[in-house]
Amino acid sequence: MKKSNVIALVLLSTVFFYACTKDENTSGTNTTLTQNVVKDLMADTIVGLSNGQPVGAGKFTFYSLESNAIVASTDSNSTKWDLAFRGTTILTNAGTSGPGAGGAFIYNGTFDELKTVPVDSVIKKDNYPTSYAITTGSNKGWYVYDGVNNLITPIPGRVLVIKTAKGNYAKVEIINYYKGGTTPAPSAADDIKLKTQRFYTFRYVHQAKGTASFQ
Repeated sequence: MKKSNVIALVLLSTVFFYACTKDENTSGTNTTLTQNVVKDLMADTIVGLSNGQPVGAGKFTFYSLESNAIVASTDSNSTKWDLAFRGTTILTNAGTSGPGAGGAFIYNGTFDELKTVPVDSVIKKDNYPTSYAITTGSNKGWYVYDGVNNLITPIPGRVLVIKTAKGNYAKVEIINYYKGGTTPAPSAADDIKLKTQRFYTFRYVHQAKGTASFQ
């Protein structure tokens, strides 16, 4: 075989090997999921007090985890939103709360260690007035209420596993319930605790490909 033909054959083999290797790597690459942080999401406006407890205007703030944006209340009967916030109550878009394929359950463990939705998980749907997928009440769901100091704080090690209105998965961790992401000191005036509450800071990871993996 001529030397020129040998060189050409080697070059062709090299190109073919590179092309196959590139295709294999591309098909096996996992897209890194983005962690989003939402700050100061208002969850109803306080209009007064009743027996020393805040009374809100009764309006939910609707949020899309899919698009990382607030959804207009006029779209509350659509699948455009995934979570709705009012005070300490969080709705999911399913059951009695909306027409979506959503739901949720509360995972006991850390946000970072939750790599995939456990196979034995039960996704709950809102069933007002009996129950919500994300349980309400102090020390029953995501928060604890300190009645002595009149403060609400998230419970460490509680992660909200959400099924979105479209049927995808997300994991959500509530970081803080007060404006600026800082809980008032126990000694702070009640007026400050009142005016700065109902502003959620939370982080979440959303899996848009329909799998149960967060990796």
